[in-house]
Amino acid sequence: MAAIDETLDPRGAVLHDPTRSPAVELRDVTVVYPGGNVGLDGASAIIGRGEFAFLVGQTGCGKSTFIKLLLREMDPSRGKVLVAGRDITQLPRKKIPKLRRNIGVVFQDYKLLPNRTIYDNVAYTLKVIGASRSEIKSKVPEILRLVGLSTKLNSYPDELSGGEQQRVSLARAFVNHPPLLLADEPTGNLDPETSIGIMQLLYRMNRTGTTVIVATHDNEMVDRMRRRVIELHQGRVVRDEAAGMYTGRGL
Repeated sequence: MAAIDETLDPRGAVLHDPTRSPAVELRDVTVVYPGGNVGLDGASAIIGRGEFAFLVGQTGCGKSTFIKLLLREMDPSRGKVLVAGRDITQLPRKKIPKLRRNIGVVFQDYKLLPNRTIYDNVAYTLKVIGASRSEIKSKVPEILRLVGLSTKLNSYPDELSGGEQQRVSLARAFVNHPPLLLADEPTGNLDPETSIGIMQLLYRMNRTGTTVIVATHDNEMVDRMRRRVIELHQGRVVRDEAAGMYTGRGL
């Protein structure tokens, strides 16, 4: 996938164009794990560019499988997985790193480098994609200001609270303004008030044009955010509701 080919406005924000290919599309996707466990069962979903969508459902329903497919961490047993109109299941192995450089990822357990400062944790993303030293010096403080951690540049992860560590994770995922951002249970280890702050940051990132997909079991948070909801049950898409309609039924 070439850098997910978005059209930009003068400020660098992505312009949503419904006539173009969706950001993400699953077509009749089935995933069967070794041993016979089914991760997804004929799942189909389309998420447009610039959308904010929640994946919800009970533990084991297929949310994490959905996320892993988009990162090409696994291949489906059947069906197609498209990102920006390209079937990524057909990508040669050598091109998978390029795909992932265009996708920001946030995990429940932060996955920060414990022996590096907050500045270095965020800068690492830019170094991987070959950013210049001057670009790194400019972008890292800027993104840390966005997430409210401008005074923590030289701190280490174990010196921060859980909420602050997740903000670093968000900064690292968003520092290169990826077209697609995936968050797998990003508030799972956080208290309700801190969770709201993390979701607000994800919403701000979405407002710049980045497509955001959040896998979560936090029904109350989903109701509060009033965004698109895709519900999975036993690997199947059982509900797909527009923003503002979801009430947590069936979970």
